Amino acid sequence: MQTTALPRAPSPLQRRFFDRSVHRVAPGLIGATLLVDGVGGVIVEVEAYHHTDPAAHSYVGRTARNAVMFGPPGHAYVYRSYGIHWCVNAVCEPEGEASAVLIRALAPTAGLEAMRARRGVEDERLLCSGPGRLCQALGITRALDGAPLDAAPFVLLARAKKPAIVAGPRIGITKAAEKPWRYGLKGSPYLSRPFRPAAPARPVR
Repeated sequence: MQTTALPRAPSPLQRRFFDRSVHRVAPGLIGATLLVDGVGGVIVEVEAYHHTDPAAHSYVGRTARNAVMFGPPGHAYVYRSYGIHWCVNAVCEPEGEASAVLIRALAPTAGLEAMRARRGVEDERLLCSGPGRLCQALGITRALDGAPLDAAPFVLLARAKKPAIVAGPRIGITKAAEKPWRYGLKGSPYLSRPFRPAAPARPVR
């Protein structure tokens, strides 16, 4: 009698996943699932910020605001952007290196009614398409700054397989804006902003 193997449940991402180059972690998070108290979805857009990067908060050195970035990897770095929106990042690389991945957008899959109530919108595409919207939808505030990503209220599950990923310049920054350190799920309608098509190569003369 032939039996059909059941699909394996997604495995939680361990802190060691983040203990490596931010440029490996960032695309590796596309397709992973992020939940906060059971509310969340699939990560479809991120940005990498290396400690040598002028756009990284850690570039100026350790402060009260960015202290979590200098701590161990696999923890949440939460800050307020422009004094308005909360943003959540995953701290990467060995302790003291102070690099992080900004989670920019999710495809909502769990707790949609809670998200709609928090965001005050019905359209699924507007629930988590941007770092500020995402944090509002998932109820992320400064209270979670420094919280481990592998413990409650967070659940972070590995992707089942590698998806099609696109890359391009980061958004909303003025320093090192040309670096192609923004990664996204190709064709996702939940991106905060579409990726620009690559410019055609000029003929050599």
